[in-house]
Amino acid sequence: MKLFELKQHLAANPTAHLRFSLPNGDLVEAHAHVTEVARIDKRFVDCGGTLRNDSFCRLQTWVANDLDHRLPASKLLSILNKAQSILATEDIEVDVEHEAGLISQYPLAAVEVEGSELVFKLTRRHTACLAEDRCMPKKPRPSFQDFRPLPRIS
Repeated sequence: MKLFELKQHLAANPTAHLRFSLPNGDLVEAHAHVTEVARIDKRFVDCGGTLRNDSFCRLQTWVANDLDHRLPASKLLSILNKAQSILATEDIEVDVEHEAGLISQYPLAAVEVEGSELVFKLTRRHTACLAEDRCMPKKPRPSFQDFRPLPRIS
């Protein structure tokens, strides 16, 4: 989900409390809140030798001992607006960093209204080869002689 889409959900539901749903369907504790908004810029070389850039907005969550702490949508929207100078654009993907045993980053797939909550649906991140055309072994194209006739069925 792009940042501008997230901000639209937040603006449309200013009093809703935020909730995070992990890829396995488990809900993060209701009193978790966003402790950081960051722009992450990644510069890298893929296995085909191409220089690449990627940028995204990361929301870091934290679960405190304060069970009554709830973050309303309007507060997160205010924080995102304050961070606009470092985010530079709203046309970047959003992910959520959450610690549950290990610190993990999950792309934000969707935001859904469920009762008085805005539920952030998180998904899994996957790796991929970005240069398959250059680094994967080439498979020889079959020639006409490689095909055998099918047996006749009588």
